Amino acid sequence: MKKHILLVTVENKSGVLARVSSLFGRRGYNIASLTVSATTDENISRMSIIVYGDDEILSQIIKQLSKLEEVIKVDNLKEDKCYCSEQVFVKIDIKNGVDVDIKCKNISALYGASIVEETEDYIITKLADMPSRIDEYLNEIKRYGIIEMCRSGVTAIDR
Repeated sequence: MKKHILLVTVENKSGVLARVSSLFGRRGYNIASLTVSATTDENISRMSIIVYGDDEILSQIIKQLSKLEEVIKVDNLKEDKCYCSEQVFVKIDIKNGVDVDIKCKNISALYGASIVEETEDYIITKLADMPSRIDEYLNEIKRYGIIEMCRSGVTAIDR
């Protein structure tokens, strides 16, 4: 299944988020990430939604979203053709020795993650980057033991 970034421009009215999210639920589609943000027009909001699915599922999602009265526009963005970013905090277990601590710090530095807290038992890192880079970072760091993590969701704008 491919990852898709949908940029949905909607009217800034109460209940729009509920209608969009319930559309996904009623049809059995899962939202991997959803971020809603303001625009320069106070009457308009922008939703950045990450969904997984093949081209047929994506087509159905776009058609269904476009039918909603409050939806102004739906764009399917390609990560390499837009500006997108999200943030992740990762608590990594370093109780297994200095070697693990150094390796985690080196991997974090390689990906541009900053260390926001460090104790004898764990380090907490923060990384803001494209979703695919965060996925790569998490894939590298998970072998050392992720205690906890939290991702913010993607924010995107078309080029």
